[in-house]
Amino acid sequence: MDIRKQAEEIVQALGGKENISAATHCVTRLRLALNDESKVDKDALEQIESVKGSFSTNGQFQVVIGQGTVNKVFKEFVEITGVGEASKEDVKKAAEKNLNPIQRAVKTLADIFIPILPAIVTAGLLMGINNLLTGAGIFYNDASVIDVHPQWADIAGIINLIANTAFVFLPGLIGWSAAKRFGGSELLGIVLGLMLVHPDLLNAWGYAEAQKEGAIDTWNFLGLEIEKVGYQGQVLPVLVAAYVLAKVEKFLTKRVSDGFHLLVVPPITLLLTGFITFVAIGPITFTIGNFLTDGFVSIFDAVPVIGGLIYGGLYAPLVITGMHHTFLAVDLQLITAIGGTFLWPMVALSNIAQGSASFAMMLATKDEKLKGLALTSSISAWLGITEPAMFGVNLRFRYPFFAAMIGSAIAGIIITIAGVMAPSIGVGGLPAFFSILNEFWPIFFVGMGIVLVVPFAITYIIAKIKMRKEAN
Repeated sequence: MDIRKQAEEIVQALGGKENISAATHCVTRLRLALNDESKVDKDALEQIESVKGSFSTNGQFQVVIGQGTVNKVFKEFVEITGVGEASKEDVKKAAEKNLNPIQRAVKTLADIFIPILPAIVTAGLLMGINNLLTGAGIFYNDASVIDVHPQWADIAGIINLIANTAFVFLPGLIGWSAAKRFGGSELLGIVLGLMLVHPDLLNAWGYAEAQKEGAIDTWNFLGLEIEKVGYQGQVLPVLVAAYVLAKVEKFLTKRVSDGFHLLVVPPITLLLTGFITFVAIGPITFTIGNFLTDGFVSIFDAVPVIGGLIYGGLYAPLVITGMHHTFLAVDLQLITAIGGTFLWPMVALSNIAQGSASFAMMLATKDEKLKGLALTSSISAWLGITEPAMFGVNLRFRYPFFAAMIGSAIAGIIITIAGVMAPSIGVGGLPAFFSILNEFWPIFFVGMGIVLVVPFAITYIIAKIKMRKEAN
């Protein structure tokens, strides 16, 4: 393979070096900020020998090349274009210029929640292990592992504590990530988040019961009665509070000399943001969050078939727009409010469906290049990362994408009617069952079987029909 020639062809297909604003690369892909994506010749790009696929997400155009080769191509790419190697953050900032206000808002949420996903997914997997140990009827009739083997009880307790930590201190994680995204101090963001779950505050999960009993302590703040309530598992309060914290900190930093910065800026920032949060931000956003949660729950309770059909079938298109990141906040809110989320199980099945459609293309096609891309992409989707399968294979041929949507919609209806719940978010693919409450495993496996078989069958049959017509 002539690497130099490959890089030249890629640049030409991207609309020339004048169309490239910034560039970097990861392990397998070129990550680019383009001035005008409409100038990209995707057909020509994907005919290049080294290119295994391409897609655009969050204003960033990515070219899939492969591990090892991408480093060599990028080196030539930089020499040809003269753009110079940028950091991933630089490319992200350059790519934001291509986004409209709604896309920027969605991207902001993505930038906040994606960094904390590893902690949340890990918590989901550990909760799954705890379920295996404590769930009755999995390995023994009407008994759990710790019932039969009591010596495992403390081990299960430790696992449960480790698993729950990310959710108990969720505002701390969000405070860190949100403060960083809004340009404030990450340390103050952590303190702000942990402040909202301080042990002196009433635990949010006991708020409803305490309210009925009239046993909620209050502060008297300049004549205002403020309830001493924590915000465990809440998303909106800490998001808004972190935004305010960053703005206050920036305001003070510009007006306080460096010599007095440490003595003035952090204390006043935290104190002022804390008062504003407990007096206004917390109560208002807590009410809004509960209102949104009640709305989602009532819709899915009233018409689960419609809810499952729409969310199960349309989750994949949400990924294309980037809107799917907004529902992570909804999942976390549901977990806090009702003890689990009925949305995330459909996400996991949608990911599997995209992988099944891509795998069908791998078996149906005679194009060796497409076979390799479809195989690696399907495995990635089955493990929860769908972008390579969606953008590199399924959307390219269209019918695999729609086949995956059909399978996901059918499975979504079935598991929603059955009330399948996940107490946490886990790996959104084949290992997803670990994060599903064990009493829902049988029906979830039915849904999993549907998204493995239906998208595969539809895609494979259509692919063979099309190939037969082309041969004739």
